[in-house]
Amino acid sequence: MLQISQCRVKPGYTTESVRKKAAVILGVRPEDIKKLNIRKESLDARKKPELFYALTVDVEVEQEKKILARCKNKDVRIAEEKAYIFPTGGTLIMHKRPVIIGAGPAGLVCAYFLAVHGFCPIVLERGKCVEERQKDVERFWETGVLDGGSNVQFGEGGAGTFSDGKLNTLVKDKYGRCAQVLRLFVQMGAPADIIYKNKPHVGTDMLIGMVRNLRLAIENHGGTVRFESMVTDFEIKDGSLSAVIVNGNERIETSHAVLAIGHSARDTFSLLGEKGICMEPKPFAVGYRVQHVQRDIDMSQYGEQADDVYEMLGAASYKLTAQTSANRGVYTFCMCPGGYVVNASSEEGRLAVNGMSYRARDSKVANSAVIISVTPEDYNDKTPLGGVEFQRRLEEAAYAAGGGDIPVQTLKDYKSSKATKNTEGLPLQMKGRYRGSNLRGILPKELEEAFLEGMESFGRSIRGFDGDDTVLAGIESRTSSPVKIVRDDDGISSVCGIYPCGEGAGYAGGITSAAMDGLLVAEKIAGKYTMKKEQKEEKT
Repeated sequence: MLQISQCRVKPGYTTESVRKKAAVILGVRPEDIKKLNIRKESLDARKKPELFYALTVDVEVEQEKKILARCKNKDVRIAEEKAYIFPTGGTLIMHKRPVIIGAGPAGLVCAYFLAVHGFCPIVLERGKCVEERQKDVERFWETGVLDGGSNVQFGEGGAGTFSDGKLNTLVKDKYGRCAQVLRLFVQMGAPADIIYKNKPHVGTDMLIGMVRNLRLAIENHGGTVRFESMVTDFEIKDGSLSAVIVNGNERIETSHAVLAIGHSARDTFSLLGEKGICMEPKPFAVGYRVQHVQRDIDMSQYGEQADDVYEMLGAASYKLTAQTSANRGVYTFCMCPGGYVVNASSEEGRLAVNGMSYRARDSKVANSAVIISVTPEDYNDKTPLGGVEFQRRLEEAAYAAGGGDIPVQTLKDYKSSKATKNTEGLPLQMKGRYRGSNLRGILPKELEEAFLEGMESFGRSIRGFDGDDTVLAGIESRTSSPVKIVRDDDGISSVCGIYPCGEGAGYAGGITSAAMDGLLVAEKIAGKYTMKKEQKEEKT
């Protein structure tokens, strides 16, 4: 198999047009290409409005070595494919079924691979199944009545279910975990193009079905998935896990528990502290969701194009970073083209926002978080849970600013610390009740100054980004976990048998990286243990 790393084609390309382009590069006839596979796609807009897709293409032809020898194009080479191999054959016997705490991407993927390899895991999710959870979330957005156990943060699929479904990650993938995770997602119903697109996404509407299919697959392979089953205690004997307590009264014996609890499981963080499990405060970032007219973003990113070209390209995204004069990092995060700002709260009297898009990304409004880096030095509370206290303080202020609704404000009014009273005609797409408010005072003064400096910088990159009618919504406080649950090279915490995993434990930052970490922890377990035969038979 030969690989072409710079096969440049125009938007609207077809398999046949790629085949013809690849044939020209290789100096063969299109009909000589027996098989063609797109491995990677990224849009090249450096010379906009002239746009191209740069493709990496694997091509199968006869006499590959001969063709490669005569081809003078340095972008052609022998394709290298490193197959992913899941470790098996652990020599230690696992006598009790492993427990996976949390059914987000980390927990579900970990459970899936353990189930496939005969470990019969028990998945315990504090929230509801994704079908019921969707109803609870939509009811909350309509009425403002919060279900503390079933919301945007808690429930099957984790916090990422009600997001954009972005699947890109910056994690280095030398072991092939990312590709394996994306293949699994396709198997569960994601479109095949997530395998090769530079910034793949599936959308909230598609994620819901994928999550359900993953649960069914776990069950079909011998696993058990339970909902409204919150782990409320851990039994620890001689420094090792012996059981977990569910809902305060049910005891499940196990010597292995994967702690895939998500970044908002604040009560569980407190429990871990009480149990003496080693944790550290970690940096994260806070700020506001900003909204713009999507077509303005499209024009900035793609240049002047005909309407049908914009439609073909899809809603444009962006990624912006700045370093302020006070040495604060400001950057855009979780950009949702054609999306919505959503009420993502999980605690009474506290308000947090997030962004989401459906698969079509067709709301006509772009949003992203503009966030400022914070470190443990910024936290008043110097314990491992200092970041949690910092988040809660901001969320209480945001709740008060909007009277329980999402507080929104134009950038012009934010600069003058004046409440926005009339939101009519502004670029707003919201899930959840909102009201014009004054966001000043929610963030500490030094973070407000950093935000404004960052917005001014971004306005130099994208015209109008810092325009008067840019809409802010607050507070974006759940960008990542404020806690790191320490684990060793075997993936084990300071208590033997407890495996911190995913975003909540501080080892991931998004759907794909969390899923990859779930796969990593499954590897750690399967590489060391095998399931006791009698336990498998008992499960069957």
